[in-house]
Amino acid sequence: MVSPARDNRALTKREAGWVTRLMTRTATTPEHQQLKFKLHRKLLDRINLDRLSALSDDVVRAEVRTAVARLVEEEETPLSMSEKERIIEEVLDEVFGLGPLEPLLQDPTISDILVTTPKLVYIERNGKLYRTPVEFKDDAHLCRIIEKVVSRVGRRIDESSPMVDARLPDGSRVNAVIPPVSVDGPLLSIRRFGRDPLTADDLVRNLTLTEGMMELLKASVAARLNVIVSGGTGAGKTTLLNVLSSFISEDERIVTIEDAAELQLRQTHVARLETRPPNVEGQGAIRIRQLVINALRMRPDRIIVGEVRGEEALDMMQAMNTGHDGSLTTVHANSPRDAISRIEVMVGMANANMGVHSIRQQVASAIDMFVHVSRFSDGSRRVTHITECVGMEGDIVTTQDIFLFEKTGITRDGRVTGRFRATGIRPRFYERLRAAGFQLPPTLFQTVVELT
Repeated sequence: MVSPARDNRALTKREAGWVTRLMTRTATTPEHQQLKFKLHRKLLDRINLDRLSALSDDVVRAEVRTAVARLVEEEETPLSMSEKERIIEEVLDEVFGLGPLEPLLQDPTISDILVTTPKLVYIERNGKLYRTPVEFKDDAHLCRIIEKVVSRVGRRIDESSPMVDARLPDGSRVNAVIPPVSVDGPLLSIRRFGRDPLTADDLVRNLTLTEGMMELLKASVAARLNVIVSGGTGAGKTTLLNVLSSFISEDERIVTIEDAAELQLRQTHVARLETRPPNVEGQGAIRIRQLVINALRMRPDRIIVGEVRGEEALDMMQAMNTGHDGSLTTVHANSPRDAISRIEVMVGMANANMGVHSIRQQVASAIDMFVHVSRFSDGSRRVTHITECVGMEGDIVTTQDIFLFEKTGITRDGRVTGRFRATGIRPRFYERLRAAGFQLPPTLFQTVVELT
């Protein structure tokens, strides 16, 4: 019997301080918000941040902190020592960070930050949602923070372009939507990635998959099989893609293509490409399909597309079929079979005048393996399918499952139980793995690991 492992990585002293500050934080009163913004305005009038830009970050922050402390002392509003310290930190967050979100961004246990209204901010921790006491003053305050995020990566958000994808310096993925598209005010979603990216050992330790399953995936990537990672929103597709990419040899040239760059590859020779939205006139957009086509001219050994969402699926399939083996990508889907259907639809969006049979032939010959990952009700993520794409039978793309995760129940404390089970089928690409130097034991395809 195996029990789910937990991430026991110790927090640094600074991280622990941020977590304590967040957990003990009370809701912000209107008077507190007014005082904070009053001090912020006074600070900007009193100091010249441009003059301080030549100094190191620590020196600048120390000088600004001293200036804020003086402003607080000048105020007639009676404040306790803890209230003074809190308002100083919050003004510093407005100047140097993302305002009320800064304590959340410094908490390494948070995986998602979801701002639904200025007064309604949720986080995801260990796969579950919790409401926080964090608040913005109003819609305008939230909009300023959104502008601060998107302007850092050269993007814009306004009425003519009310939706934007961006990223934070730490690689976190940001999506923002403003009126008129969002009905009740600005919306902000931040998908965070850990300070230290998860490794293959971490996924095995957390029972996302078994050691045998990881051995098969490692050999498959190293042997240049084309792999599709499928799953739902928040299932862990990008995390798994990062881990799979770590099995690529250091002497290969990798080209990555993403909407907002978030992959964290460990190799040295990585060429990163990112889409670009249209300008104010609606011109100049660079889409994933253009980048996939361009990547083929960049002498890639591997092409990794963060996510296939549309017509670029055709170019990805053709790349996989024309000598660019070992390509990796992700797709939103509920199962490997559903992923095939979605890819068929996306290839059809390319207006290539291909019949259904031709599209399915492209898919069947291009893809070697699907790895499907799911998030369960207790917040755990599991690789539920490792499925081989076998070929065609008539007009149907045929597959066979190599490994499965079967849910068996839920404990009293809400934890999902189940088992990882090998189906007993040895994949047809087994000989390709052997030819690449990977001698996987036949017993690997007969194992069962129970979770309790």
